[in-house]
Amino acid sequence: MSAASSYPYEYIRIEHKEKISWLILNRPDSANALSNELLDEFSDALKRLATEGGPVIGIRGEGRGFSGGYDLGQVGKANGYGSLVPDPLADRERLRRNVDRYVAMWDHPKPIIAAVHGYCIAGATQICVHADITVVTDDAKIGEPTIPIGGGYVAPLWVPLVGAKRAKELAFVPGNSIDGKTAVEWGWANHSVAPDQLIECVESLAERIALTPPEVLRIKKLSINRAAEAMGFRSAGAAVAEMDALLHVAPSVLEIKQKLAEIGLKESIKLYRSERTTPLTPWKKIQE
Repeated sequence: MSAASSYPYEYIRIEHKEKISWLILNRPDSANALSNELLDEFSDALKRLATEGGPVIGIRGEGRGFSGGYDLGQVGKANGYGSLVPDPLADRERLRRNVDRYVAMWDHPKPIIAAVHGYCIAGATQICVHADITVVTDDAKIGEPTIPIGGGYVAPLWVPLVGAKRAKELAFVPGNSIDGKTAVEWGWANHSVAPDQLIECVESLAERIALTPPEVLRIKKLSINRAAEAMGFRSAGAAVAEMDALLHVAPSVLEIKQKLAEIGLKESIKLYRSERTTPLTPWKKIQE
């Protein structure tokens, strides 16, 4: 495996192989949290890889998991840039810009495979939803953030893949999640594999995809995307920024953000932690 040292990135890494170029989220000490800076690099890398590297793009996370979602040090604030003063217009623009980053994956000329291990939470799932193919490990944890400060931003993008009822089940319970095998059963992912086989399986898939000429792949992707868009895929994400920005100025959400600032992330998570609903079993909240 060869690293591409010519890319001027701090929070992602590019590694080229013959048939696949890996775009690696590289903040392992911060659970590969999606900071504004990482996302800027992510967008720049996608543009470069449109004409550079292998015929297939793979996206994975460095370290213990794919990504813990958006960086709460930034988005846990009222406007996403470190201020508790609500600014719904700036918030909406930030949220819309992030969705546009993932739509760029959908519109990208190359097939994109998301390879998920460990955890893939909240905003990180938006990357996978817009990937052309998603391969997960059997033991992956895929789901919602535990602290309920957002709404209508993550789960609506799941609806074209899993349906409204499953998206609601996921979204209504703080921190709800599914494992890799359930993700395949729900239609969110294509394959679930053993953790030690993830990279090998994705690279093998890329080799088979690369047997098809790039021009043919491009038109196949475009044609299938148009069919999905006719069923509402693109429109599913059209209003999520407005819905989330509106919720971010709700009094109850501002109270949660203030509490988060006061007691910190770990103590805030304790207030909302529960068991996931798949499989569904009776549960009694343990008072700590």
